[in-house]
Amino acid sequence: MPKTLYLVRHAKSSWVNPSYSDFDRPLNDRGQRDAPEMGRRLKAKGIRPDLIVCSPARRAIETLELLNAELGVDQDSIYMQKRLYEASTPTLIDIIQSLENSDESAMVIGHNPSMSWVATQISGEPIGDLPTCSVVGLELDSNDWNMAGICAAKKIFLDYPKKQA
Repeated sequence: MPKTLYLVRHAKSSWVNPSYSDFDRPLNDRGQRDAPEMGRRLKAKGIRPDLIVCSPARRAIETLELLNAELGVDQDSIYMQKRLYEASTPTLIDIIQSLENSDESAMVIGHNPSMSWVATQISGEPIGDLPTCSVVGLELDSNDWNMAGICAAKKIFLDYPKKQA
């Protein structure tokens, strides 16, 4: 069965407090509204990934928590991956390729620019700069995660908070 990958760029973060490091920036009000909305949209599409891999940056974790309040993925199937923070395209591809083949679908929550670049590389389509809290659904033409970025894949959807239904 082909693997399905959901790439999520974290929701809008706050720049109000300059004492926070980049890693510790929380979501702003818009981000706190957008993430649950995207969770509802994914749930309405019947999407519930087998596993979620998330950057440990605060804004990514907060995005995960708000999305997952709608999706209901078990905590045992959620993993923090340090390498997602400031990941290069090759690092992000490596993380995806190392997923367990027993998982048919996976969600990766991370940061730009690597999320946009990887979405373009895997799909073979010019995806452009992903807006905050966007989700790209990709279907690999393979039943092996190790083929991500190598085999053909198709974009199933691209959704983001400001996109009209």
